[in-house]
Amino acid sequence: MSHFTASWQQLPADFPKEFRSHVQQCVPDVSGVYLAPLLWQRDIRTPDQIMRFLQPTQYQPTGPAAFGMEMEWAIARLVQARDRGENVVIWGDFDADGVTATAVLWEGLGQFFIPGKTLAYTIPNRLTESHGLFRHGIDRLQAERCHLIVTCDTGSTHAADIEYAQALGIDVIVTDHHTLPAVRPPAVAIVNPRYLAPDHPLATLSGVAVAYKLVEGLYQALPNVPQQPLEALLDLVAIGLIADLVELRGDSRYLAQQGIQRLQTQSDSATATRPGLNKLLELCKKAGDRPTDISFGIGPRINAVSRIHGDAHFCVELLTSRDPQRCADLALETELANSRRRELQKDLVRQVQAQIAQLDLSTTPAIILADEQWPIGILGLVAGQIAQEYDRPTILLGIEQGMARGSARSIHGLDLYELVNHQRHLLHSFGGHPYAAGLSLPVDHLPLFVQGMHQQLSQLAVMPTSTLTIDLVVTAVELGKAMFQELKWLEPYGMGNPVPRLLVQKAWFRNTSHQNLRDRSGKTIKFIKTGFYLCDETLPEGFPGVWWGHYKHELPSEPCDVVIELDFNSYTNESKGIIPRYEARLIALRPCDQVISAQMPSDWLLDWRAQPDRLPTPDILAISSCPGSWTDLQAWCRRAQHEKRRLALAYAAPTPPDPDHQWQQLLGIAKYLHRTGSTVTRSHLLAKLDIGDRALQLGFQALALLGFTVIATDAGFQILGQPTDTILLSPELTQLLTQFAIALQEEHFHHQYFYQVPIATLRYLLEPDLLVKTANSIERC
Repeated sequence: MSHFTASWQQLPADFPKEFRSHVQQCVPDVSGVYLAPLLWQRDIRTPDQIMRFLQPTQYQPTGPAAFGMEMEWAIARLVQARDRGENVVIWGDFDADGVTATAVLWEGLGQFFIPGKTLAYTIPNRLTESHGLFRHGIDRLQAERCHLIVTCDTGSTHAADIEYAQALGIDVIVTDHHTLPAVRPPAVAIVNPRYLAPDHPLATLSGVAVAYKLVEGLYQALPNVPQQPLEALLDLVAIGLIADLVELRGDSRYLAQQGIQRLQTQSDSATATRPGLNKLLELCKKAGDRPTDISFGIGPRINAVSRIHGDAHFCVELLTSRDPQRCADLALETELANSRRRELQKDLVRQVQAQIAQLDLSTTPAIILADEQWPIGILGLVAGQIAQEYDRPTILLGIEQGMARGSARSIHGLDLYELVNHQRHLLHSFGGHPYAAGLSLPVDHLPLFVQGMHQQLSQLAVMPTSTLTIDLVVTAVELGKAMFQELKWLEPYGMGNPVPRLLVQKAWFRNTSHQNLRDRSGKTIKFIKTGFYLCDETLPEGFPGVWWGHYKHELPSEPCDVVIELDFNSYTNESKGIIPRYEARLIALRPCDQVISAQMPSDWLLDWRAQPDRLPTPDILAISSCPGSWTDLQAWCRRAQHEKRRLALAYAAPTPPDPDHQWQQLLGIAKYLHRTGSTVTRSHLLAKLDIGDRALQLGFQALALLGFTVIATDAGFQILGQPTDTILLSPELTQLLTQFAIALQEEHFHHQYFYQVPIATLRYLLEPDLLVKTANSIERC
């Protein structure tokens, strides 16, 4: 994050007086001074909501049967495989969610199959392969006499690979949480929470949590077989959930809470059942009782293995082996990989910044850079860091053997997936979601790709701008144990429940110092942190804090406003050993007395997707058609803001496209307009055909091949020309109709996303863009 953030947004801290007493009744040991406003801001407002949110023992978890027939088919096939003595292979993924999901299935299914004999696992290589299924891996499994593949954290969009496996006599069960395609792949079962309603308690499960639900279903089907309690897997589930940054609500929050309680037992050798986790916690000096022990400790270390080595297989052994010496060796190798990752990341950020210094940022809407020396494994991390620091979408690519391959990261409110997708004709491969993607393309296509991306971004009326949200205004003297213990009730944090950010006004720094970190071998790594004491009038001696990745000279000498997160950490002192302390983690700073924007009303965006026929009141603007892009949705938001009305998502579930029918409809309309000389507006045409602009343009091109001429006028479209009486499917027309069908499938993919995405996620992603505009208008007055 840059030193000075352009727009800061302060959330309101007002709430009914009786609400604080409700909080104190649920959590008698706290004052509620900080917890009450934070819960109110997060729309947790009734005593029942408070209790279920803060106390996991009061939450009723959802069983695996909620996945319906897909779960039933998956369990039936696994039982069949066990009865027949078939060979089952777990197909995992190389990030922390995928690795822990693999470990959960390895241990969980290992209660029903024989690990190493009828049960095995495989994980793609991050540096040489890719996410998901691929044919040469399936060929290898067939040679090893595999009968059934169970994926985890992957597989939903790999229809062709699943068909290929079936042709070789291998069945596939998919467990995943990523976006579903328009047409269901031919798997035995697809256990994926995307099939569920957006507000379902299982809707935000990550890959490891879906894998856990599959194991839970098998435990219920064959209750007398397993020897290990199901709850023994929860520490692994918590690691994957928190490392994957999913929205922790419903069962996701419950599983993370329960898992962290179990993870805490792994920090003590006397109670640890996983020597690998015990050693990892020791190396990162964590107790395992906080989500940050995962997000800043265990998670990055697991991810570092594939980023540095490519192969993450031994991470599963590290998490599941009971051999202390083997685990100690693997944990040390993991620690060294993470140290190497830090050093490479720091060096790469410096290299990227040097290239950016040669750009004219006033005319550069996106940062797109490539280099032959850049390591592929950490490009995503650096792209995210650069996107935040420069407030621009960032694409970083490594070059090898004539191909550029790397990662893209977006900024708040910008659908980068949609923008890159418009350049698909230049790409070799591409996949992801609106805010993160991976891509590859021939080096020769790079200039055209950069030009196309810049043209698209330049056409946007307003570039989205990130906004820093402030939860509470506090003084330095309030920081410490009492506040920390109260805020800790909100953990685990995640999307929809972010870490509270605290504003300390007119503060200054003293006793500043910076240092390079050292790895386990004592080698200095080029990763900087600055220590300081944060002071204000209430505490002139200051409160200890740290600023990661920055030097002490970057701290201002004059008083400023600062935003921090209150944390608890441990440090090693040569004479005193490990020293625990509460500290301020610096997030951002800016000159004093600048305008801070106000918060949007908590109910400004309403979710009526389950009841699309509901009639709006005059103070509500309803969206009846599912948007196809963030740009469409942002336009509705700006209209609602301008008209001072709330916005309701009142559209029904999207209907899968029927390309043949929609083409025939367009052809029929063209013939009618040609015969009558009538015109039709763009909006009417799009609504009548249920298509978007891209598909419509392809349809017009196909009409041109039939002799029609499409003329755009102020009144709408006219159809002229001399159309042929007989339609001959020439190669050109066939190709255009194929592209027309693909465009419809892509549009349906986007419609599905905006129908399924949780309302809390939309508020989180859309509010800052609107608030920035409000703040800017205030500053101009």
